[in-house]
Amino acid sequence: MLRRLRDTSIGSEYERKTLLREKVRLQTRTPDGPKGMLGTFVHILKADSVLGLYRGLSASLLRQLTYSTTRFGIYSELKGTFTTARSSPSLLSLIAMASASGFLGGIAGNPADVLNVRMQHDAALPADKRRNYRNAIDGLIRMTREEGWRSLWRGVWPNSMRAVLMTASQLASYDSFKRVLLAKTSLEDNLTTHFTASLLAGFVATTVCSPVDVIKTRVMSAKESESLLGLLSRTVKNEGVGWMFRGWVPSFVRLGPHTIATFLFLEQHKTIYRQLKGLDK
Repeated sequence: MLRRLRDTSIGSEYERKTLLREKVRLQTRTPDGPKGMLGTFVHILKADSVLGLYRGLSASLLRQLTYSTTRFGIYSELKGTFTTARSSPSLLSLIAMASASGFLGGIAGNPADVLNVRMQHDAALPADKRRNYRNAIDGLIRMTREEGWRSLWRGVWPNSMRAVLMTASQLASYDSFKRVLLAKTSLEDNLTTHFTASLLAGFVATTVCSPVDVIKTRVMSAKESESLLGLLSRTVKNEGVGWMFRGWVPSFVRLGPHTIATFLFLEQHKTIYRQLKGLDK
């Protein structure tokens, strides 16, 4: 199972990489920086060429291997344990399972997530302030050597909270939307249903996670440590309440297709697995 979940996460990661960098740039930009998704996209192309859109790919893949495999694996096991032939877990039960899975996934994936954010943000910094990690392994070694092992867990609490919100709003809402579509419409358990449910889940997840995602990105990309309360106070004072949904458009354009690809891959893998094992559908 873990291998199937790992392959699903990696397969969908290539599709989301370009927009992830735009999202990080938008969430960390200075007031005089490029505004909007298109402006950020053009700025990256001019400054770093097409290859700049894929900076930090190794860190993103490492993040998927740790974060996504953990949360999907634990959620799948919990859901299977509490599902019987006569009944399925309620929405509240699914949310609780997804929240626990997301929390553990956020902790497992935090080192790679810190590294990922830093590599995305690096090119936006002045040359003398860039970290210039060569790849994920080099970044982890240098972070530990130069800043201590605690640097690997910077932002772990907002990251874990985001993982809780992401997993609860993404996985639980997908299962709920899928259940409603099968029960209330003429749709069957096929690609159309999977596509529709995953698109709706992506919209919910993007909206729910946006405020925490902005804070998480800023904490992880910062050079100096700052308390969450201090960061929130400064952000609200300087930007008002609009900061909560900064980067929402690239986040949705990224997370929507990513969620669709993830669940389509996962559903197909589950079907193939059942066929190979001779299990009932």
